Amino acid sequence: MSKQAERETWTEGPGPDAVFAKHLADGEFRIQRCAACARHVFYPRLACSHCGSVELDWVAPSGRATVYAVSVVSRSADKGGPYNVVLVDLAEGPRMMGRVDGTAHEAVRIGMPVTARVGKGAGGEPCVVFEADAAAGGGGSAR
Repeated sequence: MSKQAERETWTEGPGPDAVFAKHLADGEFRIQRCAACARHVFYPRLACSHCGSVELDWVAPSGRATVYAVSVVSRSADKGGPYNVVLVDLAEGPRMMGRVDGTAHEAVRIGMPVTARVGKGAGGEPCVVFEADAAAGGGGSAR
């Protein structure tokens, strides 16, 4: 189906959240890019949050991001122990929530460069996770 035909049927078929989940299940991190205003969009939507256009295409982002905010959630070891929750700004513009893997929780800092990849959520489902980008100075001690 052509891009134009896809846009003409934008209210039919699976919703954007299901398409996002399908990409993750296939091991691909994708976000939407508006063909009308050229801006990237996340969380998946039917219409561009910047200009209202329905001309949204799925694209692979660079994966580069910067930690905007971080919090460590404390829980007992029998429930999995502590974990971090971060807000990151993707290089393409959108901000999203995730976690930083492979770095001690206390080493995750605001401004830390990170790289996205598809990992596993608490229930084993695919999700976007981040890792410190050592090449960009985002080191941190491995766990």
